[in-house]
Amino acid sequence: MNDAPPDTPAWHSLQRDEALARLDATEQGLLDTQVRARLERYGYNRLPAPERTGPLRRFLLQFHNVLIYVLIAAAVGTAFLRHWVDTGVILGVVFINAIIGFIQEGRAEQALDAIRGMLSPRALVLRDGQRRTVPAEELVPGDLVFLQAGDKVPADLRLLRTHNLRIDEALLTGESVAVDKQTAAVGAEADLGDRSCMAFSGTLVAFGQGRGLVVGTGADTQIGRISTLLEEVETLTTPLLRDIGVFGRWLSLAILVLAGFTFAFGYWVRDYAFLDTFLAAVSLAVAAIPEGLPAIMTITLAIGVQRMAARNAIIRRLPAVETLGSVATICTDKTGTLTRNEMTVKTIVTAEDTFEVSGVGYEPHGGFNRDGHDVDPEDHPVLAETLRGILLCNDAELHQRDGVWELEGDPTEGALVTAARKGGLDPVETGERYPRDDVIPFESAYKFMVTLHHRHYGDQRGFILLKGAPERVLAVCERERTRAGDRTVERDRWEQRMNAIAARGQRLLALAVREVDADKRTLEFSDIENGGLTLVAVCGIIDPPRAEAIEAVRQCQEAGIRVKMITGDHAVTARAIADELGIRTGGGVMPGHELEPLSDARLTQTVREVDVFARATPEHKLRLVRAIQANGQVVAMTGDGVNDAPALKRADVGVAMGIKGSEAAREAAEMVLADDNFASIAHAVEEGRTVYDNLRKAILFLLPTSGGEGFTIMAAVLLGMTLPLMPAQVLWVNMVTAVTLGLALAFEPTEPGVMRRPPRPPGTPVLSGFLIWRVVFVSALLLAGTFGHFLWLEWQGAAVEVARTVAINTLVMGELVYLFNSRYILEPVFNRTGLLGSRAVLIAVGVLVILQGLFTYAPPLQFLFGTAALGWGEWGIILAFGAVLFALVELEKAVFRRLRRRVP
Repeated sequence: MNDAPPDTPAWHSLQRDEALARLDATEQGLLDTQVRARLERYGYNRLPAPERTGPLRRFLLQFHNVLIYVLIAAAVGTAFLRHWVDTGVILGVVFINAIIGFIQEGRAEQALDAIRGMLSPRALVLRDGQRRTVPAEELVPGDLVFLQAGDKVPADLRLLRTHNLRIDEALLTGESVAVDKQTAAVGAEADLGDRSCMAFSGTLVAFGQGRGLVVGTGADTQIGRISTLLEEVETLTTPLLRDIGVFGRWLSLAILVLAGFTFAFGYWVRDYAFLDTFLAAVSLAVAAIPEGLPAIMTITLAIGVQRMAARNAIIRRLPAVETLGSVATICTDKTGTLTRNEMTVKTIVTAEDTFEVSGVGYEPHGGFNRDGHDVDPEDHPVLAETLRGILLCNDAELHQRDGVWELEGDPTEGALVTAARKGGLDPVETGERYPRDDVIPFESAYKFMVTLHHRHYGDQRGFILLKGAPERVLAVCERERTRAGDRTVERDRWEQRMNAIAARGQRLLALAVREVDADKRTLEFSDIENGGLTLVAVCGIIDPPRAEAIEAVRQCQEAGIRVKMITGDHAVTARAIADELGIRTGGGVMPGHELEPLSDARLTQTVREVDVFARATPEHKLRLVRAIQANGQVVAMTGDGVNDAPALKRADVGVAMGIKGSEAAREAAEMVLADDNFASIAHAVEEGRTVYDNLRKAILFLLPTSGGEGFTIMAAVLLGMTLPLMPAQVLWVNMVTAVTLGLALAFEPTEPGVMRRPPRPPGTPVLSGFLIWRVVFVSALLLAGTFGHFLWLEWQGAAVEVARTVAINTLVMGELVYLFNSRYILEPVFNRTGLLGSRAVLIAVGVLVILQGLFTYAPPLQFLFGTAALGWGEWGIILAFGAVLFALVELEKAVFRRLRRRVP
């Protein structure tokens, strides 16, 4: 694939002289006059700042939400009734939500800034035939840049000269190890990870030296294109906000219609005075609006954030908490996400045996087994010689700091040192027993490393160790090592065995040895090229999957979540890791160059069948996320590199790695894993489903409260009777029940089996048909109890203050017992766990009882709300109603359980 703009040549496909000619450059570098002209033409080598929404507009946009409109409507209603305290509380909630959203959104815009900071600040260039150090932002196409180990590549370069150059491109491609670079052109359709003659801006020089021609600066670099993608990617709203938006619009319409109908009927049919009718309509609207819902939703999400943080999942944007519960597909990078990003020797093959190596990463804990049985290297001389050889012919070092093993050197060599340590070898002691006399360092041109040693004991004879690519090592070997001695090497058999290991995604490295005289102290290439070496072993090395990731993938699949691997690594490696993880490979592994020509419609079909994608570029990842979303799936995307940032932003939930992830990835994501552990995603999904369950329970609790109040006022108007509830009393009930009973449901624990049910399909309404029935059913019960008690007391000749106080306490008692019913939507709660299993519920009930006691008996509140003290007789009928409501709701649950009705 060539993902450059149409008018840009595929630089990796051009010969070095052709590339120089295209940019009118020479091996002596540009002249200062050329640099100034090109700066005017191409601009500075920095990423353009995007257009930003101003802070005032960003703040005002926080109010563009149906839930906020509902709250503002409630505030207007209370202000009209001159209940200024209630108005202040409601508006306070509105402004607090807006301030929180404003702060979080501002932090999200740092994603592009993080990418800009990845460009190299300084560069060593050749201009006018002289070397100069210049600010990287002053580089222009045609400049010649020098690279050496430790440098950050300052621009996209077409390499002209290399000397053992290896570059870590994990940031862009996800490749586990540093890539060998050379100067020969490659095919125009080569994937990004296969463009071996290119060095890309922002990547790190791991080893060697090089010189390159600047062919892309600023937005024209690979990292610049990712920045452009980030600007173009639309951030999707969450399923919860979509559902709440639809729900809020319908609820607002219903309230408006009912309030209008009540006003019209009372004014024209019942001949109420205009002001009385209007106050009744406003009272109905205030009663029907669930003022506490936005606050409860925010608090429930915040509690979910705290729970996830305790399980190493840090949420950066509040609505993402619930979205995790709706995830149907997780797209994950491989390197550093499913794997440790630490190369590990997994297989050692000798002429007669195959040894498997346990343990992962650079921590030297593990052992060796053959045919399923543990073995001691001391009992297997060829294995012992292999471990000693890969330790001596090695320049990497491992150090333990604060209990963590850290590598200094090449990752592949680090894996070999770790394997030797697992065999009980100490690098210092081994080096003293077999000191190194000379070395031919590894070069990508000849693909091997050679060291010369002599024994520090006995006859002190010397020996040469050759470590490198199997094809190069095998070509100079005449014999192979066995337990009984050396014998003629069986090349065909070795080829078959190596192909089998490579098919498992392991990179191969061979070791050979040759005895030399004790007085030989220097190495020549002829020592190797003349042959005569003995093949000792071939090692299979891979970046293995995390053990906990295997379990996490299984948990996700049990929960109906499909896991897809999208990696920049090779297809063979991707398949091997996917097979170990349990990710389905029956649909094959699709490399990036096969994905590129597919239309969007064809790709949408392909993602239904294929779960593993290799050699993927940032554009591929973004297209794949969009294609999966086109199938109606809620998508979580995990990643750690800047190459993952556009897809992280586009996904419904972007999940970045917190330890090894780039800052760009973290800023583009909604969630950051503090432990870089894929298993934490499964825990986060579980918490997300719990949050959604609790939100639905809160809605299911609040709506009957509003419905019971609203229908009671409406019934009084329709019957031409005195209002059982006054507006101030309605607001009191809404306030105290929302901050006590409704809030208690936010603390409900995870229900059993939450991770054994399928994800919630997109578009599923917040209120299903069954839940609407429950709202109507309970609203009718509350209406019957509240209005019935009010009418009965009026007929008994009780004072209107007493009748209203009984009606209000009847309503509150009904809500109190219904809170227990609401802990489980369909399961019974008449048991110890259901009644006493939630500390939050018991505290909420206690607080509400105290508040209602003050409401009923405290003289100041009696004066404010027009209430009166009640006797034991009145409390008896109130408690009796509560018991009846509790029993009827539990009976309704039992009926639906018997009918085996499923609650969506």
